[in-house]
Amino acid sequence: MFITAALENFDQMVLSSFGTLESQQDLRSPQFEEFNGKPDSLYFNDGQRRIDFVLVYEDESRKETNKKGSNEKQRKKRQAYESNLIHDGLQLEATRSVLDDRLVFVKVHAPWEVLCTYAELMHIKLPLKPNDLKTRSSAFGNFTWFSKVLQVDESIIKPEQEFFTAPFEKNRMNDFYIHDKDTFFNPATRSRIVYFILSRIKYQVRENVKKFGINKLVSSGIYKAAFPLHDCNFSCPSEDFSCPNERYLLYMEWAHPRSIYKKQPLDLIRKYYGEKIGIYFAWLGYYTQMLLLAAVVGVACFLYGFVNRNNCTWSKEVCDPNIGGNIVMCPQCDNLCPFWKLNITCESSQKLCIFDSFGTLVFAVFMGVWVTLFLEFWKRRQAELEYEWDTVELQQEEQPRPEYEARCTHVVINEITQEEERVPFTTWGKCIRAVLCASAVLFWILLIIASVIGIIVYRLSVFIVFSAKLPKNFNGTDPIQKYLTPQTATSITASLISFVIIMILNIIYEKVAIMITNFELPRTQTDYENSLTMKMFLFQFVNYYSSCFYIAFFKGKFVGYPGDPVYWLGKYRNEECDPGGCLFELTTQLTIIMGGKAILNNIQEVLLPWVKNLIGRCRTVSGSEKISPRWEQDYHLQLMGRLGLFYEYLEMIIQFGFVTLFVASFPLAPLLALVNNILEIRVDAWKMTTQYRRMVPEKAQDIGAWQPIMQGIAILAVVTNAMIIAFTSDMIPRLVYYWSFSVPPYGNHTHYTMEGYINNTLSIFNIADFKNRSKGNPYSGLGDHTTCRYRDFRYPPGHPQEYKHNIYYWHVIAAKLAFIIVMEHIIYSVKFFLSYAIPDVSKSTKSKIKREKYLTQKLLHENHLKDMTKNMGVIAESIIGAIDNNLRPKLE
Repeated sequence: MFITAALENFDQMVLSSFGTLESQQDLRSPQFEEFNGKPDSLYFNDGQRRIDFVLVYEDESRKETNKKGSNEKQRKKRQAYESNLIHDGLQLEATRSVLDDRLVFVKVHAPWEVLCTYAELMHIKLPLKPNDLKTRSSAFGNFTWFSKVLQVDESIIKPEQEFFTAPFEKNRMNDFYIHDKDTFFNPATRSRIVYFILSRIKYQVRENVKKFGINKLVSSGIYKAAFPLHDCNFSCPSEDFSCPNERYLLYMEWAHPRSIYKKQPLDLIRKYYGEKIGIYFAWLGYYTQMLLLAAVVGVACFLYGFVNRNNCTWSKEVCDPNIGGNIVMCPQCDNLCPFWKLNITCESSQKLCIFDSFGTLVFAVFMGVWVTLFLEFWKRRQAELEYEWDTVELQQEEQPRPEYEARCTHVVINEITQEEERVPFTTWGKCIRAVLCASAVLFWILLIIASVIGIIVYRLSVFIVFSAKLPKNFNGTDPIQKYLTPQTATSITASLISFVIIMILNIIYEKVAIMITNFELPRTQTDYENSLTMKMFLFQFVNYYSSCFYIAFFKGKFVGYPGDPVYWLGKYRNEECDPGGCLFELTTQLTIIMGGKAILNNIQEVLLPWVKNLIGRCRTVSGSEKISPRWEQDYHLQLMGRLGLFYEYLEMIIQFGFVTLFVASFPLAPLLALVNNILEIRVDAWKMTTQYRRMVPEKAQDIGAWQPIMQGIAILAVVTNAMIIAFTSDMIPRLVYYWSFSVPPYGNHTHYTMEGYINNTLSIFNIADFKNRSKGNPYSGLGDHTTCRYRDFRYPPGHPQEYKHNIYYWHVIAAKLAFIIVMEHIIYSVKFFLSYAIPDVSKSTKSKIKREKYLTQKLLHENHLKDMTKNMGVIAESIIGAIDNNLRPKLE
C-alpha cells in the first residue's frame, strides 16, 4: 500500500498549474515531418530522449459519433492522468497519426532521475562490475562441429557481457557500473519501470476512492492502447545506427523457418522480452528435447507391436474362419441388435495387436521414469537459468495489483504490525466471495460432467442404430464390416462430437474463469495468475480427460450378461467393449483429441493474428503510400495481453497430461507431441516477433504454479497407466491364461501356449434364456446354434452356478490387483530414488552462486570502506588545517 501513499501528493494538484499535454502542444502534426525519413526512430523529435512507452487515444473532437457528455468526461480523466504523469517526472510528447488524424500517439520518456528512483523502489538488480566467473560449458562436449551447426552463430548474436549485480540504491550509485547513462538501463528495464509508474498513477477520485492505472483506462476506452515499442522492423534491420536490431535478429535466427533446427537464443529472448517469457521458451525447449527420448522409445515399442502383429495368436483365432467364423456372438442391445460372428472384428483385433503388446508394458514403465527425470533435470536447468539470468535472489517486492488497491476501502488492524491498513473487503466478505467462486467453479465442472453423460447417452443410443444398419451379411463377408463395425462407427463419431463440445466449453469457460477470478480479487499478480491457473487447469482436466477416463475405466466394466444386463439410468443398456477390448477405442479417442487440438491451435495461433493484422492494414492504409513511424506500425499489431503466456502454458500442460496419463494405450503420443512442439516453438516465436506488439518485460524465477501441477500429473500418471494395462488392455488375462490355464489341471495343452485363448475368454449363453428379446426379431441364420458367446468369465448354462463368475475371473482380478500394486511400488520407488539422487541445484551452480554472492558483498564492502576512508581523510585534513590555522597565530 506504500505505492498508493506515495501518490497522495497528487490529490491536491490543480490541472491548470501544470497544464495538460493537449494545452501545451499543438497536435495538428507539423512536427511529424521529421520522421518521414526515419520510420524506425525510437526517440522524441529532438532525437535525444528515448521513447519508453506509447499511449494511444482517439481525439474526441474528431470522432464520427460525438457524444459530448461522455467524451468530455473521458477527456478530463485523460488530462488528469497525463498531468499526474508529468508531475511524477515523466516527459510526454504527442503527435497525430500519419494515416488517421483522429488517432493521437502520446510518447512517454522516463528521465534518469525517475529511472533511478523507481529502480531502487522496485529492487531492480543492476551491474556492479564485469563478471569473469560465468563460463557456460557446452552440452556437446568435444562435438564442437555438431554444436556449431545447432547453435546460433555468435558473430550474429553476440554473447551478453556478464556482470556482478546488486539491488540498485541511489546513495551508492558510484558502486555501480555506469559506463553510459543512456545504456545503463536497457530498453526492457526502462519499459518495466515506466509500466510500473503508469499502473499506479491516478486519474480520478470519487467518493474517497482513487481510480488509477493504465489498464483501467484502456479497458474503459479512454486510451485505445498502451505498449512499449519494438526496436525495428522484423524483416529488415533499422538504418538507425543506435538501434540494436534485436527484433530482426530474433526473427532471422529464432522465428524464421530456416532456423527450425537451431537452438533457441534464450539470452536474447530474455533480454528483449524479459525473464518471464524467456523462462517459458526455455521450459518448452527443454520439454521438447526430453520428448525426443520418449518419442524414440515410443516408436520402438510401436514398431515392436507392428512387426509382431502377425504372430498374435489370439488375433489369428479371431480372424480364422474355422474359429472366429464359427463363433456366434450375442446381441449387444435388447431388440434391434442382431447376432453376429466374431470374425467381423478381425481388422480391429489386428490393429489392437500393435498397441496391446509387451512393448506397451515396457513403455508405460519407461514413461513413469521419464517424467521423473524430466521434472528433476528441469529443476536443475531452471536453477542454472536463475543464476545466468540473475534472478537467484529476486528481491523485487511484489506490489498489490492496481485493481486490488482501487477497491481498498475498509480499514483493519494488521495483526503483525498492529497498524491500520486498507483492504477491499472484510473477513466475512472474503469468505462469501470464496464460497461464491467455489460454487461457480463447481457448477461449470458439473456442466462438463453433464456433457460427458450426454456423450455416453449418445453412444448407447447410436450404437443400436449402427448395429441394426451396418451388418448386412451375417457371415461377415461384407467388406464394410471389416473396417466399420458398430463399435468403430460409434467410437469415431462420439470422439468427434466430444472434441467439438470440448472446444466450445473451453471457449466459454475461459471467459467465465477470468470473471470469477476478477470477482475473487487476488492481491498480487502472482496470486491472480495462480488462482486463474488452478481454475483453468481443473476445468481443462475434466473437460479434456473425462471422456478418456470413461473409456479406459468405466466402459464395458459393469454390463452384466446377456440374460441380465445392467441398465444405465434405468433405460439405457450399458455399453460394451469390442471383443478385443476398449484399448483400441481409447487410442482412437486420444488420436482425435490430440491431433484435432494441435491442428486447431496452430490454425488459431498462425492464421487468426495474420488475418486480423492484414485486415487492419487494409482498413488503415486505404491506398495511402505514406511511411508510418514505428509507434504507428506497432499500434496496428495484435495485443497479446498479460494472460497470453498463461494460455501457452495451459496448452502445453494439457498436452503433457495426454503424453503421460494415457501413454500406455498410445505409444506414439510423445512423437505427435514432439512434432507439435517443434512447430509450436517457431510458431510462438513468429507471432511474437511479427504479429504481436512487444509485451512489457517481466521478471520471473521459475514457471510458477505449473511446476506443482506437472508433479501432480506425474504422480497420477503412474496409477492411470498401471490401471490401463490391468483393466483396459488384455495383457493380464492373457498372462494368466498362458501361465495357468493353458496347461493342466485347467487347460488341455501339454505346454504353455496362447492357443484356445479366445474360446476360453468367451462365456456361453443359452439363447432361450433371453428375457427382453423381441419375438418379432427371429433368430434368422443361426442354423443349429442354440447358444451365443459373450465376453466374460462365467459358468455356462446347466452348471450348478450358471452365469456366475468362474475361477478364472477371480484369478484374473487377483493378478490385476497384484500387478497394479507391484508396478506402482516399483515406479514410485524409482521416482523417489531419482528425486533424492538428483539435486535440484547442481554442485557447480551452488558454488557459482555462493562465489558470486561473496564477491559481490566484498566488492560493495570494499567500495564502502574506500568511501569511508576517503571521507575520513578529508575530515582529518580539514581538522588539521583548522588546528593549524588556529595555532599558527598564537605561536607567532
